[in-house]
Amino acid sequence: MKKWKVAAAALCVCFLFTAAYAASGTPGGQTDPLVTLSYLNDTYTKQVKDMVDQTVSQRKAEMEQSLKNILAGQGGTGTGTVSSGAFTVVTLSQGQSLVGDVGCEVMLRIGAATCVSEDSVGLIDTTAGSVLGNGQALAVNHLYMVTIAPRSVKAGSPTVKVLARGPYTIQ
Repeated sequence: MKKWKVAAAALCVCFLFTAAYAASGTPGGQTDPLVTLSYLNDTYTKQVKDMVDQTVSQRKAEMEQSLKNILAGQGGTGTGTVSSGAFTVVTLSQGQSLVGDVGCEVMLRIGAATCVSEDSVGLIDTTAGSVLGNGQALAVNHLYMVTIAPRSVKAGSPTVKVLARGPYTIQ
């Protein structure tokens, strides 16, 4: 019987030490791997918000600078023409291509033309909300956007007139 009392007392002492050790830990801290709502609300959410704010500010500054360059006529690559916010009438002869850089917008007005791209994604048809693939014909009065460079509009009739805005070259 005495052994049982000693064992019970030792068990109670172990239980008290374990409870005291567990109570001394800080919930939601590095020593406690259990994620608590207070940790999510007080620490993690603020860290994520700060990272997002920093990324958005950086991207905004980059886009503002890019827009300033385009409006100043410095956004093109190579020997291309860059229009500053207004559409330009471009006349193509059969076989000629208008090669657009990212951000270039093209609208077919007169004649027939096809999309030329290295893969299945060619031009974005913003009017129809669809993708125009390699070799497909452009529709008259639809606005197309280049989102992956280089993408081309190749003239398929003797005279083709397009409206173009943004960086492009004629080949």
